[in-house]
Amino acid sequence: QVQLVESGGGLVQAGGSLRLSCAVSFNMFVFNAMGWYRQAPGKQREFVARISSGGNTNYTDSVKGRFTISRDNAKNTVYLQMGSLKPEDTAVYYCNAETFTGATMPKPALSWGQGTQVTVSS
Repeated sequence: QVQLVESGGGLVQAGGSLRLSCAVSFNMFVFNAMGWYRQAPGKQREFVARISSGGNTNYTDSVKGRFTISRDNAKNTVYLQMGSLKPEDTAVYYCNAETFTGATMPKPALSWGQGTQVTVSS
């Protein structure tokens, strides 16, 4: 019954790279997009990146140029390739399906999974 399972987190040094994976139990094209979010200690969960059903991508400014979101429908998996990691990237990373209509902003559509911890040391 688990629909979202994140993995790939770990401890890395600043400047390092890490690839996160999100295994889903549904056809991702059912939703408008798939997205990655993160939540740092004491902070609200924030949007990180998304990839639409059509392949369009969007990133929050702080990760633009460093992170790349992708998906493999055959493997029912969404990835977040993270490079040039910074200590401020430290957070629990979550994935989710997203829906939006017209002028509305994309919204997470499913219950949150457990996420995967990413810790970047300086």
